[in-house]
Amino acid sequence: MTGAVADGRPPDTDGTRRLLAVLAVILLVVAFVPPLSTEARRLEYAQAVQFALFAIAVPALLVLGAPWRFLRLAAPSAGARPGSAASRAAGPVDRLQAARRRHPEFVRSLAVLALDVGVIVAWRVPAAVDALARHPWLVVAEAASLVACGVALWLECVASPPLTPRLAHPRRAALAAFAMWAVWAAAYVLGLAHASWYRAYLHVPGRGVSVWADQQLTTGVLWLAAICAFIPVIFWNLMSWLRTDDDPDNEMHRLVREGRRRSWAAAGAGHRPEPDR
Repeated sequence: MTGAVADGRPPDTDGTRRLLAVLAVILLVVAFVPPLSTEARRLEYAQAVQFALFAIAVPALLVLGAPWRFLRLAAPSAGARPGSAASRAAGPVDRLQAARRRHPEFVRSLAVLALDVGVIVAWRVPAAVDALARHPWLVVAEAASLVACGVALWLECVASPPLTPRLAHPRRAALAAFAMWAVWAAAYVLGLAHASWYRAYLHVPGRGVSVWADQQLTTGVLWLAAICAFIPVIFWNLMSWLRTDDDPDNEMHRLVREGRRRSWAAAGAGHRPEPDR
């Protein structure tokens, strides 16, 4: 706790992050084991829950949990002096952060967004979902790709010490909004379908969940998951932007004020009396 206060962080920040990281691991295990793993091969909405855990919940909690130092992927001390033992122990996450500082281009963040959206769409097409229902071992590939790309996207939107986003707050909010809309679009198209997209899921009339109910529940799961994950990030980044001095209007006003002060100083210097000789 003393170290957290010395670093300027709230005392419970590290504990909260550890809890989020542990929760991410728990949800990952829940997605792989029964009853969710078996129901995901029988019901579309259960498969959507499994997908939402892989694509949204687990990556978000991992990034917010920031387990990089615990996993020995980053130096144990954030404020290590150059040349010290902690500085020499810099891990791959520290090197990634240094690279992100050297290359803060918006294009790189857009590429991460495009990759994540592409993987999300690829795992929601009928052929992929039917293959997951018929071949359970494909869930490992689904989880690996969705979690990896999801973590990359969330690192562009929120801080995960020692990693910080390379973009300003408004652009972080825009990335989160586009990712949310991609999930919404996939859910919306499925909700409007008049027949089941996924042939591997059999619905017997009068027994169990109907096709219509299964599709509506699937749509609701994806919408709710996207809302709960991305809406707070969007509003947090927008509020942080409004609270900081990064507003371009504030910068413009500051430059105008400095220009006026220089002109007044120059005008005052031009009317100074000559010193006596």
